[in-house]
Amino acid sequence: MPNRRYSRLFPLIFLLADMASLNAAFYLANYLRFGQFIYLNDSYATLQIVLNVVWFFIFYFARLQKINRESRLLDHLNKVLTALIINLSVVFALWFAAKPFYYSRQHLFFAYLFFTFFIIGWRSTWHYFIRYYRTQGYNLRTFVVVGYGDLATDLVDYFKQNPGIGYKFLGYFDNESPKEASGKILGPVERIKSFVKKENVDIIFCCLPRLYDKEVKKLIDFAENNLIKIKILSQFSKLGNKNLSIQKYGEIPIINVSAIPLDNQANQLVKRTFDVIFSGLVIIFILSWLIPLIALLIKLESKGPIFFMQQRNGKDNSPFWCYKFRTMVVNQEADSKQATKNDPRITKIGNILRKTSIDELPQFINVFLGDMSVVGPRPHPLKLNLEFQPKIDRFIQRHAVKPGITGLAQAKGFRGETAAFSDMSGRVRLDRFYVKNWSLILDFKIIVLTIVSILRGSENAY
Repeated sequence: MPNRRYSRLFPLIFLLADMASLNAAFYLANYLRFGQFIYLNDSYATLQIVLNVVWFFIFYFARLQKINRESRLLDHLNKVLTALIINLSVVFALWFAAKPFYYSRQHLFFAYLFFTFFIIGWRSTWHYFIRYYRTQGYNLRTFVVVGYGDLATDLVDYFKQNPGIGYKFLGYFDNESPKEASGKILGPVERIKSFVKKENVDIIFCCLPRLYDKEVKKLIDFAENNLIKIKILSQFSKLGNKNLSIQKYGEIPIINVSAIPLDNQANQLVKRTFDVIFSGLVIIFILSWLIPLIALLIKLESKGPIFFMQQRNGKDNSPFWCYKFRTMVVNQEADSKQATKNDPRITKIGNILRKTSIDELPQFINVFLGDMSVVGPRPHPLKLNLEFQPKIDRFIQRHAVKPGITGLAQAKGFRGETAAFSDMSGRVRLDRFYVKNWSLILDFKIIVLTIVSILRGSENAY
């Protein structure tokens, strides 16, 4: 069955499907807000055009027309959500610049809510469809591996176990013929050129250190002269760090084994944009009326300040002032002793605030100021860090990113007092996982899990 290349049509399909999702969301927002799908108003017709134009440019800026066949669904959705955050930032900037008070904020909220669901829905469906399509023998890419060894066989096994990626293995080439490779090696490296041309091979994988530098250079020249992709397999992949990255000092390539996703400036910008928008909305729509109400209740029950301010360790282990609603009577042990179950220092209103996590809401001010993030490792009091850092390997790695109001550890149930060593080691293990595997979609997942955890209640919330 011929392997026809329809991939060149994918960018147009993706753009049209995204635009269809956006306009369907806009019409649905019209219906919910005005009672009709097509709202005959020049202002809203202009708004619809503006939203389409903005998304058109964001679509190409975020490279949403390109989907690597090797990418997981979560990787792709993270890219989509990143584009949505950038899009919202641009729309809000235009909104505040133009000050169009005649537009309904509720309409815009519904439009982007449905757009988010539609675009995630159709792209998820596409992901599973195209992977199934490839398992049926379509949209395949053929490849050969130069150099036989454990790393090479692991690569081939991976593609065989994941047929949805759509890579078809044709064989190995190696100047040696180990016994275990009997019948698997197609010939020496010098024969690869004729084979690749005859079989229309798409990709050549070169497995180091089975090859000499001169051989690799010749293969690269050959591949580039014949529009064939060539990729290098290195023993560095055995280091177990999924975030290896290549940096260049002049013309010298260096492998960075300590790279994390939030080292990338684009990722930092996206996360910071999300933090500013999210915290700004909470401050305007929740804290603006909640702070006076909680302040009154706190003052009626006990003397002292409304907020409890405590120094905690943030990004790069730098201290900052963390804000909370005061939940205890003023005492000398606030900075040195953790809250315990049935702690007599906790006030009645404080007990409610702690159980519902409302006491943490002032930290959205920390987020807006840039000391914290909405999601990240929870910041510890200075004394707690000094106690556990020498005891837990790579403890300090949790401070490679900004601390958060909630984190993966809290979403998984590690809240409140760290009475046992296992409590803290469990937190740190999840915090380190978050640092190494950050994505915008992981942040959204943690937020949802946190909300569910708060609604269910936790025995550790005291």
